[in-house]
Amino acid sequence: MKTCFLAAKTTAAFALMVLLAASCKKDNKHTDDPGDNGGDQSGCTVSKADAESFAAFPADNPWRADVSQAAIDPYSSQIITALGSYAIKADFGSGLWEGAPIGIPYVVVCGSQTKYPVTFRANSYDDNYGNESDAGPYAIPLNAPIEGNGTGGDSHVIAVDKDNKVLYELYNASKKSDHWEASSGAIFDLTTNALRKEGNTSADAAGLPIFAGLVRYEEIVKGEIDHPIRFTLEKPNVKPAYIAPARHKVNSTGGQYSLPFGARIRLKNSFDISSYSATNQVILKAMKKYGLILADIGSNLYITGAPDDRWNNDDLQKLGKIKGSDFEVVKFN
Repeated sequence: MKTCFLAAKTTAAFALMVLLAASCKKDNKHTDDPGDNGGDQSGCTVSKADAESFAAFPADNPWRADVSQAAIDPYSSQIITALGSYAIKADFGSGLWEGAPIGIPYVVVCGSQTKYPVTFRANSYDDNYGNESDAGPYAIPLNAPIEGNGTGGDSHVIAVDKDNKVLYELYNASKKSDHWEASSGAIFDLTTNALRKEGNTSADAAGLPIFAGLVRYEEIVKGEIDHPIRFTLEKPNVKPAYIAPARHKVNSTGGQYSLPFGARIRLKNSFDISSYSATNQVILKAMKKYGLILADIGSNLYITGAPDDRWNNDDLQKLGKIKGSDFEVVKFN
């Protein structure tokens, strides 16, 4: 990111089955102890499911737009030719990879969550983008999980305020005793269509909210993903440009037949998903209806999700059967 750029139909019965299984299992991972949220939310009980109890952004927001019938871009075939041999990779799962949970974690907090100041700074990983960031303070508990355990990589930190419907996100973050430090940060009011200032980044290179595009296991429980899925491409496949709702570009090297940040590709309606698991069908249906939204520089066709012990990694790997040639570009030219 930024200057470093490191890179069978799901039935109601299935959803009910997962809900029942989840309710029968005691799992502190998915029900946050108020004492674990910075010690400053006395009397507050939250769970990951709370973040699915309200819509992220209004009904007419691009993040909620059904693009399954949208026009195909006139250069779709040329763009897809460059991506055709790459396979979809679920960059999330259960367990650990190199000692850290797999994916971008998030926490859900109550409106009473203490807000902490953020010091924007550069470090050995990336620069200081404080001038493009929201000043804060940020309602992110000081013990919120950091992507990759903060030991390298983008080190995102995300908190969703379920009461005020506000999203807080940091990039290249580290925790101090009484505040956060980060290279950039953004605060999104999930009840409005307000975009970030033209040209401003966020905790994501494209100036987009990260949480809004994550594949989250609670959505599998719900039986539907109702938003586009965040994905990445390498620099040569990314045009140094952006389209709404993205607000920021990078010095990528893609030419005419490449995608700008904010562009969408969708799984072809003709693609047969009947042989995939019920879990993967939820993901694939979203790829057909809402598509994938380009949000950052990274490995080609990596889709982003949140870590969860309920993911079946072997099953998620089966998404790798899907290639770039199975997609088409939603019109942006």
